Amino acid sequence: MKIRASITSAALAFLVIGIPHVQAATSALSLSVKQTPSISESTVTFYGSIKPARAGLTVKVQSFSTGAWQTTRFQSKTTKAGTWTVAAVATSFDVPIKYRAQVSISGKNFYSPARTIVIRAIPEISEPEPSLVIEPLGPGNRIHGADISRWQHPGDKQIDFTTAYASGLRFVMIKASDTRDDADALALKYLVMDRLAAQAAGIYTGFYHYAILPDVTDPDEIVRDATAQAQKAVWRLASIGGYTERDLPYALDLENKCVRLASSGACLQYATRSAVTLWAETFLAFLKDKTGRTPFLYSYSSFLEGSMNKSKELAQYPLWLAQYAIDPFNPINAPGLKVGGCYVHSWTGTNCDSQWTIWQYTSCGIAPKYGVPGTRLDLNIFRGPAADFLNLAKGSWTPQLTDLMPSNEPTQLTINEFSATTTNRLVTFNVSVIRPDSTPVVTGAVKLVFDPLTTPAIRPTQTVLRATSGEWTLAIKGLAAGDYLGKIVYTDVSKTHAQSTQSVAFTVTQGVIPTPTPSPTKTATPKPAVDGCAKQIKN
Repeated sequence: MKIRASITSAALAFLVIGIPHVQAATSALSLSVKQTPSISESTVTFYGSIKPARAGLTVKVQSFSTGAWQTTRFQSKTTKAGTWTVAAVATSFDVPIKYRAQVSISGKNFYSPARTIVIRAIPEISEPEPSLVIEPLGPGNRIHGADISRWQHPGDKQIDFTTAYASGLRFVMIKASDTRDDADALALKYLVMDRLAAQAAGIYTGFYHYAILPDVTDPDEIVRDATAQAQKAVWRLASIGGYTERDLPYALDLENKCVRLASSGACLQYATRSAVTLWAETFLAFLKDKTGRTPFLYSYSSFLEGSMNKSKELAQYPLWLAQYAIDPFNPINAPGLKVGGCYVHSWTGTNCDSQWTIWQYTSCGIAPKYGVPGTRLDLNIFRGPAADFLNLAKGSWTPQLTDLMPSNEPTQLTINEFSATTTNRLVTFNVSVIRPDSTPVVTGAVKLVFDPLTTPAIRPTQTVLRATSGEWTLAIKGLAAGDYLGKIVYTDVSKTHAQSTQSVAFTVTQGVIPTPTPSPTKTATPKPAVDGCAKQIKN
């Protein structure tokens, strides 16, 4: 009331002084905000006018949700009548958010009065079964979840899922499998424990497979590798009894297209768009066909646009999209939107929005708050009401005997190529290993085992590079000149596939001995510390 009185007094003062109308007039920008319910999602409409009326002015919508006014991506041009309007899909609910409009005229900014609105969720048409209620306790009144892996078990500590549930989490995506055998073994270590404990606490569980793409270009070989990796995921799911009605579908974690690394860790070769797309289509289709559930694809917008082709086949799979540093409490904020322009990929909607189902909005969740050891936790929200969420968990899949991972299945090893020359060159073997049905083995690796009679005094370095499923290049470095006997051995520590071998004999001759040159002394420059959570949401 005091503010209104002051404004009124000031206005009266101007009239008393008698300033001419032309000089006193200034631009005035208005703003109204309303919610428009629809069948599936609510729309927030911003509208107003500029007086005196001017056409072609850019009106920007700003929000006040993190202690300061920030310009959103929503803007509009004024009409000849000076009016403007903007519509946005609401992505969070029951949180009061303050908005204002801003326009710049001749270098001067004008602002509308601020308006506060609370977007309400669309009510359920019918009452759900009480035992199936999934409370939307996350940001913006969305269903809240997390994703976990071995990194959430520092020092082999366990997660307190009872605390996670009490803190509002209703689903958790668990890393269940990985292309790399060492990472896959660590995923398996915690999968069974975390799934049972989470479901016992009332939390739904889903799973994901982290993919490394093959270093091949032939489409048939790409399909063969994707099928083998999808088979690994199916076997993993079968090993825990298949899907229950407390499980969300499996997800393919596809965010890396490097297929060949240098010893420094730099990427030497990337997969093409067509290769990445074909691989993903094959993996997801195999998983859907085997389990009857439609899997997710997890990635981020620039990867979907820059590393994959648009595909109607891919668009049928729900998208789990990662994008940080966007406030999920703001109803008009959403992932997968460029500052300017439009991401173009299989999940791009008609308004340039990404058709996401789950949004991973931060990797800097406050882990102890959710009963998770450590300091950081990936947090997610689900798009849509509880009914849509529960539909994902419909339909169980109980594996048959043929769906289970085999035990010590016979294998056949073949040396495709071999090279051995001089001591200053690598000894290399290109090796493939197949199953009884001629498909590639899914797990395991190869090594050279020397015959005791020719075992070198100084052990050489053996490096195994995976080309694709069941195919490796084995490189031996540091062998002295001499004749060698041995065998290439394929071993699978998971005991899925049985061991197989092939004998080898080769000669290494003395090469040119390089003249050693002293290396210049380098002083290490410490790198400044970088806060990876500086711009992320800490919730």
